[in-house]
Amino acid sequence: MKLRVAIIGTGRVSPNHFAAIEALSDKLTLIAACDLAEERIPQGIPCYTCYKEMMSVEKPDLVAIATDSGSHAEIGLYCLNHGAHCIIEKPIALSISDADRLISAAEANSKILAVCHQNRFNKSIQKIREAYDNGRFGKLSHIAAHVRWCRNEEYYTQAPWRGKWSTDGGCLMNQCIHNADILRWLIGDIEEVFAYTNNVQHSYIEGEDLGLALIKGKNGVLGLFEGTVNTYDKNLEETLYIFGEKGTVKAAGTSVNILEEWKFADNHDDPEDIKTKYRENPPNVYGFGHTPFYADVANAILSGKQPLIDGYEGKYALELILAIYKSKKTGQPVRLPLDDFSSSEMEGIFCNL
Repeated sequence: MKLRVAIIGTGRVSPNHFAAIEALSDKLTLIAACDLAEERIPQGIPCYTCYKEMMSVEKPDLVAIATDSGSHAEIGLYCLNHGAHCIIEKPIALSISDADRLISAAEANSKILAVCHQNRFNKSIQKIREAYDNGRFGKLSHIAAHVRWCRNEEYYTQAPWRGKWSTDGGCLMNQCIHNADILRWLIGDIEEVFAYTNNVQHSYIEGEDLGLALIKGKNGVLGLFEGTVNTYDKNLEETLYIFGEKGTVKAAGTSVNILEEWKFADNHDDPEDIKTKYRENPPNVYGFGHTPFYADVANAILSGKQPLIDGYEGKYALELILAIYKSKKTGQPVRLPLDDFSSSEMEGIFCNL
């Protein structure tokens, strides 16, 4: 059985979605695409400018939503309630309540809801998780994640929704949430977050261009999270460090796709061999994770199981970013879980516009 897939939103990240569907042609077939700018839709498939019309006419099994962040919840709810499984590009939504509504809709309609945090499927990250699950690190000390990228004014003017609290958020919500997802995935349940954020160089956007956070897991593991788009004059790195009593690992590269350090007391493998075997060199920051992500979602739909990154996992990553925002707003540590918070509650925090 092939799943009939439609894409809503054919902007910057959509080529990775199209490529993943094509690579999995034994399981997936692309039947339609929708975008307000019809000229951006690849030729050769039915195209729509209204997703509701597309849903009514095409009746896809699976819909991938790659629109502006502020519309994820509305479109996702419609698709789930009209018979489709859903992939939602990060973030799942911009508020805890909207994330909860999406999860509830998926469960009420017996549909799969998956959130596209594709970097979890990097060979490097999968290998790190395997070592983590096998206890090779011993007692963890702390985990640190950094996103040091560059985004200029041209990037924001290309799509006016970027950098606005009601439709996006700042760099942590847009550029850095992938590393936040991996950090939370490794730490586990989070107890408390304290953070500073600021807008230093991007006075033309509402959101932050820098965020620094300390994170305390319920298991006592501490996390350090840094995200910025203030790096001159191009992307520098995306890194992940894990420090344990019996192991130290560093993943780096454009999308944490290269293992630069791999040291364990058990000596179960050759560090140089591992670093070579699990190294990837993607052409952009999106990496190669979309194809295995789509494969996981397709297998979940066909088997009736949940995907690795379901609605709850997407909510946890969102919750971490929103906790950072709330800590900035209140000047206080924020305990999790959050009852509710949204990026729109940050409006006016930097008074840039």
